[in-house]
Amino acid sequence: MDAEKNSPTPATSPPVIHPAVAPLSFLLGTWRGQGEGGFPTIHSFSYGEELFFSHSPNKPVIGYTQKTWKLSSGEPMHGESGYWRPKPDGTIEVVIAQSNGLVEVQKGTYSFEENVIQLQSEMVGNASKVKEIRRSFKVVDGVLCYEVQMATNTVSLQPHLKATLKKL
Repeated sequence: MDAEKNSPTPATSPPVIHPAVAPLSFLLGTWRGQGEGGFPTIHSFSYGEELFFSHSPNKPVIGYTQKTWKLSSGEPMHGESGYWRPKPDGTIEVVIAQSNGLVEVQKGTYSFEENVIQLQSEMVGNASKVKEIRRSFKVVDGVLCYEVQMATNTVSLQPHLKATLKKL
């Protein structure tokens, strides 16, 4: 069976990026780097990380996967996946399922001109302690930097994670 003959689009057709996704197309692809984490209730740590942003042609959504590992051993630490739904008005909706069982529903804004995305949790599900999560992403000179803040039922909003990644 010839895979090209059974393809839903001819092999010569370039992928079509949905207009809602186009302003965030700079994210698409694989990013890899290192980060640091901490919180008042845990010991600080460093980690390796890979983010992957994908897009199905003609769909107004970006697929998102993330994985982290211990720098010393390569042992897996954390993973999450979800969907980012940018809107033409500069707002964005994000749903993330984490490997530890947490589910985040976030809303926020993006700026194509500044390559910045700001997210604020609307709901953190399946969490007995985590009450709020904020995420900010920025691309500067081809480097993706992000910060995550978190609040629990005993600790107010505090820095939790930050990382710097380069596109592969």
